This record gives sequence, structure tokens and C-alpha cells, in this order.
Amino acid sequence: MKIEHHKSLKKYNTFGIDVTAKEFIEISSESELINALSNNSQKDVFILSGGSNMLLTKNLDTLVLHIAIKGITVLKETDSYVHVSVNAGENWHDFVQYCIENNYGGLENLSLIPGYVGSAPIQNIGAYGVELKDTMLHCSAIDIKTGDKHGFSNQECKFGYRNSIFKNEAKGKYIITSVVFKLSKNEHILNTSYGAIEHALTDKGITNPSIKDVSEAVIEIRKSKLPDPAEIGNSGSFFKNPVISINHFKQLQNTYPNIPSYKIDENHIKVPAGWLIEQCGFKGKRWGDAGVHKKQALVLVNYDNATGAEILSISQKIQKEIREKFDIKLETEVNII
Repeated sequence: MKIEHHKSLKKYNTFGIDVTAKEFIEISSESELINALSNNSQKDVFILSGGSNMLLTKNLDTLVLHIAIKGITVLKETDSYVHVSVNAGENWHDFVQYCIENNYGGLENLSLIPGYVGSAPIQNIGAYGVELKDTMLHCSAIDIKTGDKHGFSNQECKFGYRNSIFKNEAKGKYIITSVVFKLSKNEHILNTSYGAIEHALTDKGITNPSIKDVSEAVIEIRKSKLPDPAEIGNSGSFFKNPVISINHFKQLQNTYPNIPSYKIDENHIKVPAGWLIEQCGFKGKRWGDAGVHKKQALVLVNYDNATGAEILSISQKIQKEIREKFDIKLETEVNII
């Protein structure tokens, strides 16, 4: 187990922000993780996974543990379903493709989401009508203070929209080391209800799609809308889609009759944050090396050498404009560090 000092984190976060870690250890096993925690003389520790859902605004004056624990194991299998355990350091999209190749259904709509498996439950990642909570059985985690192993069932994770116990009462207390999913093996229940998926399948002449067809449609859609972090630094959707009351929505409709929406329940409506941002004129705007993507207003980007503070400043401008124009509080989906 090697300790590196003043380590640049530029290649460890998808925004490509060049900040440093006072100390850095790459963790390749659960035992290494427990050992690193027990030998840590500092009180603070920063857990770094795929670096895909964060904006680093400063150097980290602490120990950074990069979770790179690999491995996929089939725990249980029947004719109709399979339980698959995947370690936290596996790339999420690579894992989804592993499932597609083995005809394990349930995660195809979550194709091409950046990041590692270990951070997926924290965010309850979701896309195109599917969320991680729909297939996750449980996850294992290490208590940062004691080094003890702890299991969290789906229910114990208290999943919500881009939310979980790990962003609330358990925040900063545990490190997820593995996640177990229950996936279908036949008679897959496909979710193609989102118009973009339906259109992509129709354009290909596919009327009876497989999970691979759905995955490829999602990949095609995401590539057309979202920039590749390897080419332009970004963290995907920077803001959550706000949920507002029906009454508030009706008031907005009077001024903006074409405002898009998704009904949540009898009293609440979800409004696309990207649409709100676009209405305020931010789409495609650039300030130096930081800006808003030209194809998707929900994505903030680092064109070259922007600092985290510069990108944060843009996000705050957007939030202020949305509040003033629509009386909507726009919350970040990305974690600000």
C-alpha cells in the first residue's frame, strides 16, 4: 500500500480540475481499506471513487482514499433471475455492459452513466425512468471510524430522487465496498416509455427490442446530448430537476404555456432544469475556460484549465437567475467540495 504526497487529482475527477491531495492511497482490496483507515493518523479522510459527481474547488488537505476495488461475482442464479455482486471500484458503464453481454436485464437504461459502482447507491443514480433502487438488493460498507463491516438493505438505504441515507444521516460515515443487484434473465421488463428511447428504436425499425437494443439507444441518446468527459471536462447533469407544486406550475404555465413537465403525483410536478436554464439564456455561454454546454444547458463544462471556483461561480449565477425568473430553487446534483 503506497502513500503518495501532494498528488494531483486532475485525472481522478471528470471535470478535470487540477487540485492536489495532501496524501493519496489507491485502495485495491477491502483489507487494504481497513488497514489504511486504522493507520490513518489524521482524523479526516476523503473518499474518491470515479470522481464523476463532484466539483473540486480547493486542494484537499487530508488523506484521500481512491477506491479501486475490482471484481464481479454471481452469487445466486435461477432460470428467471440472478444475484450479482460487484465491487465498488468497477466502472459503472463497464458493469452495465457486462450485464448486457450476459443477458441480465434491469440496468440497460443506466448505460453510459459515468463513475464507479461504489458511488451509485449514494446518488441513487437514474436515467430514462429507471433508478438504481429498482434492482439493488443491498450493499456492503466499511465504517470509517471503527473499520467494521456493515450491510445496508435496499430499504435501509432510504432511497429518494438522487438521494439516499449516504447523503444524509450516514454522510461521511461509511465507504461502500460492494453492491448486490437482482437482475432478470428472461422475460425482461423493458422501460422504453421515454420518448427519446421510443424514437431511437423506431428510427432503427426495432419493434420488439432486446435489453441490448435499449442500451444502445440510451448510449446513442446520451452521446448526442452529453459531452464526453475525456474530451471536455464535465460531471454530467449539474443540477437536479426541480419538483414544484401543481399550483406553482399552473402559474408558470400562464406565462410559459410550452413549459415541459412530468407529473410526480396529484400535488407535484417535475420541471426539466435544462429547460429553465435555457430560458435564462445560459446555454452555450462561456466565461474563459468555464461554461455551459452548447447542446445541453444542464451540463457545466471545463474547456481546458478552468478552476472549480470558476465553475461554481457560474452555477451560482444560474441558480440566482432561476430563482428570480421562475421562483424555483435549483439544487445541485453534483457535490461541491
